[in-house]
Amino acid sequence: MTGPDLPLAHTRLDAFEATVQATADYLQDLWPDELAALRIEVLPMPDQPPGVSGVARWRVIPQHRLVVLYRIPIERMSRLHREDDWHRRLMVESCVFRAVGELIGKDPWDLAPDRFRHW
Repeated sequence: MTGPDLPLAHTRLDAFEATVQATADYLQDLWPDELAALRIEVLPMPDQPPGVSGVARWRVIPQHRLVVLYRIPIERMSRLHREDDWHRRLMVESCVFRAVGELIGKDPWDLAPDRFRHW
């Protein structure tokens, strides 16, 4: 329910997509040449071919410079040691980092090394 005096309703999808977009923007600022043509899509679930075990969290299609993130497996199948908004956001960010790292052939920790240094 919403109205003129109430805040807008935000869904899990809104929060997920906002986190993905913010993380992608951050990485594009750090790697403008490598990620100039980056495209990221968010889909609910992957197509699961018969005989494949496990559920994909993302898919990378290098020839199209495309990363597809699967929201439901990321949100529901990831094990968090603390179930709160901040830890859920970190999980989404880590999936974006890992997928983009796979796309450009870099270790996710090398994409933004100063981001994780707090000294």
